Amino acid sequence: MHFDTLIIGAGAAGMMCAANCGGRVVIVDHAKAPGEKIRISGGGRCNFTNMHCTPQAFLSQNPHFAKSALARYTQWDFVELVDQHGIKWHEKTLGQLFCDVSAKEIVTMLRSLMLDAGVELHLQTSVKDLVKTESGYAATLSGPNGDKPITAQNLVVASGGKSIPKMGATGFAYDIARQFDLALIETQPALVPFTFAENRFTPLAGVAAPARVTAQGTSFDEAILFTHRGLSGPVVLQASSYWAEGQDITVNIDPDNSLMEALRSKRQEQGRKNLTTELAKLLPSRLVEHLAITMDLSGNLADQSDKRLAEIIDELQNWNMTPSGTEGYRTAEVTLGGVDTDALSSKTMAAKTNPSLYFIGEAVDVTGWLGGYNFQWAWSSGMAAARAIAAG
Repeated sequence: MHFDTLIIGAGAAGMMCAANCGGRVVIVDHAKAPGEKIRISGGGRCNFTNMHCTPQAFLSQNPHFAKSALARYTQWDFVELVDQHGIKWHEKTLGQLFCDVSAKEIVTMLRSLMLDAGVELHLQTSVKDLVKTESGYAATLSGPNGDKPITAQNLVVASGGKSIPKMGATGFAYDIARQFDLALIETQPALVPFTFAENRFTPLAGVAAPARVTAQGTSFDEAILFTHRGLSGPVVLQASSYWAEGQDITVNIDPDNSLMEALRSKRQEQGRKNLTTELAKLLPSRLVEHLAITMDLSGNLADQSDKRLAEIIDELQNWNMTPSGTEGYRTAEVTLGGVDTDALSSKTMAAKTNPSLYFIGEAVDVTGWLGGYNFQWAWSSGMAAARAIAAG
């Protein structure tokens, strides 16, 4: 059977491309259902984009690469598509947009668009024996009904990265890149919790607080969560994308710089009260108990001079620590690194040495911040490839 386009991976990027590239299209995925990452994302409501999506929110060896695709299919273009399909949504913090009802609505929308476009969807199907031919590509689709040889003029690789292997994630996209001599940027888990040796934070498991976390000079402000294994929460996931093994991170548990004034005020009004007792009214009590072990927090408030309070605040704002690692691809929301953008056209997502071969979505060395940015990259890169294919 001959197709105009073979798309490997029925996730966000792959389905977006399939629905818009025109011609006879087949999309395959080894999962039992399409869009599984969409379905589980955002607590089942899918953080499908971000109002503040700009190229600055993406990591890549080439920070300019994402600009073209993001500019030509923006977050507002996707919001318009969602509105056209009657999907109700709301904004949470920091411009994050979620479905009111269910992430399944996004999957249903994409499946409907593919159906309207006449796309063939093959699930529980893998691609093997993939080769380049004079007119395109030849491959064998191996599925529940046996093997089926096919040919296609264009090949789109949208099979994602290595994150969350229990959902079927593999490095298949990188295998194809190597097969066609495209360079790769070393991959690592991103948007992932930190781990610490000797269960350092086990006594604090479940404690959450506003914080600023800094890794390699880049800082984020959001909630931190202490776990049995280490540190998690949105601010930690964000910082993890900038962290490298062996490096320190800095945790600031007074990100709004309000503790000094609050303690001085309490000292004036409640000078006989114990410092830790009053500090526990401003920070989680278990966190204060933990810090009191390593910091000198003894005495009453009246005993603390401005200089001593400033020293305490400085320690709370500059809590340096070295993670032993991360929880790895097992829980990482995305994969950092991937197909080297120098090998691809930023306008079409096609390989410069092979213009009928496209890489889109997470497979590429473009990784967004937490908060809907990676889905927007999927929509934008998928549309860039689709438009190039449709234009012939």
